[in-house]
Amino acid sequence: MPKRFRLTRRFQIGMTEDGYRRLRRFARDAGLDEGEAISFLFEHFDSVIDEDKLTHRLRLFNSELEARKR
Repeated sequence: MPKRFRLTRRFQIGMTEDGYRRLRRFARDAGLDEGEAISFLFEHFDSVIDEDKLTHRLRLFNSELEARKR
């Protein structure tokens, strides 16, 4: 029997315009709303990412983060 889909946590997040546009496009293409799309991504995180690319992208993002905050 499948697990019941319950949104038990609600929280505000800060997101860049580029990130939000990408989330909206992913959600639309998958037939989900934004909250469902985020839940899907984090529930299946290990199976939907490439660990090597994630590490590389995270390093780049962190190196640019301070400049992007200004």
